[in-house]
Amino acid sequence: MRPELITERRAKRRLAARAWGVVWLSATGLLLAGCRLDMHIQPKYKPYSPTQFFDDGRSERPVVPGTVARGQLRLDELLYTGKENGALSNRFPFPITRVDLERGRERYNIYCSPCHDYAGSGRGMIIQRGFPQPPSYHIDRLRNAPAGHFFDVITRGLGNMYSYAARVEPEDRWRIAAYIRALQLAEYARIADVPDPERQKLMGENPGFTPGQPK
Repeated sequence: MRPELITERRAKRRLAARAWGVVWLSATGLLLAGCRLDMHIQPKYKPYSPTQFFDDGRSERPVVPGTVARGQLRLDELLYTGKENGALSNRFPFPITRVDLERGRERYNIYCSPCHDYAGSGRGMIIQRGFPQPPSYHIDRLRNAPAGHFFDVITRGLGNMYSYAARVEPEDRWRIAAYIRALQLAEYARIADVPDPERQKLMGENPGFTPGQPK
């Protein structure tokens, strides 16, 4: 191959490389020119920053009246307040099954037994260490109280007891109330209240028991 042809080809390659370099630099320049920092440095207020735009000087605006957070629309008065037509109800908002009672017992033992003890007499470990004693669940006033009363106290607190609304879901508050009812029933139960198969078993294990005799 003649030397002049080799030189010509090399010159063409250099020109092509320069042309691609110019195109690449031009494209990069256009992209950089199109990139703005508005998404990174945008006009905004940081939390609790003051402002002169609003008369109250606050950048955070109050929630629009009637706003309800997603999943927080609580229309069932009985389920979420323990009341019906504004009065404490003795009705449960859903059927209480054995599973519900087991769940109620578990939640009661966690949250209630430190003060109320496992039997509901109000002599839990915290009381033994000097905390004021709550009333026993087995006094007439609380035995006759509607189930909604226990739900309401768990929700809002009463006396020295603070609210457990942030710790116990509404459904579990009802399950605890149902378990308290079971404790009250057990405290004054008679052998005649026990279903027949279980009664026969108890009488076999405790010959001194007779139907109708207090436990």
